Amino acid sequence: MPLILIDKPSGMTSHDVVALIRKKAGIRQVGHTGTLDPMATGVMCVLVGRAVKASRYASAESKTYTASMRLGYSTDTGDVTGNVTEQTDHIPPFGDILSVIPAFTGNITQTPPAYSAIKRGGVKLCDAARRGEIIHVEPRHVKILSLSAEKTESPDVVILHVTCSKGTYIRTLCEDIAKAAGSLGTMSALRRTAQGKFDVSLCHPLDKVLEAGEQELNELLIPTETLFEDIRAVVLPGFYNRLCRNGCEIYLEKLGIDRDEYKENELVRLCGPDGKFFAVGRVGLYPDGMAVKTEALLEE
Repeated sequence: MPLILIDKPSGMTSHDVVALIRKKAGIRQVGHTGTLDPMATGVMCVLVGRAVKASRYASAESKTYTASMRLGYSTDTGDVTGNVTEQTDHIPPFGDILSVIPAFTGNITQTPPAYSAIKRGGVKLCDAARRGEIIHVEPRHVKILSLSAEKTESPDVVILHVTCSKGTYIRTLCEDIAKAAGSLGTMSALRRTAQGKFDVSLCHPLDKVLEAGEQELNELLIPTETLFEDIRAVVLPGFYNRLCRNGCEIYLEKLGIDRDEYKENELVRLCGPDGKFFAVGRVGLYPDGMAVKTEALLEE
């Protein structure tokens, strides 16, 4: 099995979804490409079988969210599921929110929330926070590719549309935008509407997947290669195909490829003589020149 796109429902963790798919598929190797908070909904790419090895590549793709930011108070978790820690009567006009938006576009610095899945010393910050322990986390650099705000009928609620890099916390973004506008804020809803090339319109409700029969389930699956359609393919003749599958580097010159056609460290799709994708490879500089080598074998 390769991958399946789930429209994650609210009220369960990403780990819960993985556990249900693992039981449904009857296979232990199941993973995903980016954690969603329990309250969040939307695109969750679940990888099954050897496809789990593709997680590190898919996780690095940009993600798009629609978030609701409620002004006037903050919580210990950064969202409405937490305990209120501060309150203010100042609700900035929508124009003030718009005026600070540009400062949060591009490369920015965020401090991850205490209630997050980040690990320090093998301990998740959220687990430590629940025990009342405070673990210092260094600020991290993230990139906001696009950010816009939408007015609602409620003066204290603003809708944010965000496309961002891996590692961005929308909860923190809500808090920081509200603070910059002279108020307090917390995230009241979150929906991931896209991850990389996968839009939420391509996703399936979790209950539909869990109720599907074998044939219907197979129809919902997407080939792992879909994750890598945007990178170039290197087709390997029989002999070199076998060597590459065994972990050997294959020099581009031996494949009749000009070494200048590829850049060092470039990611490529590796395909057998029949053109069938079997692995992700990377081009590198080796003792005798530029070569390609298998990085993740994804063929079942």
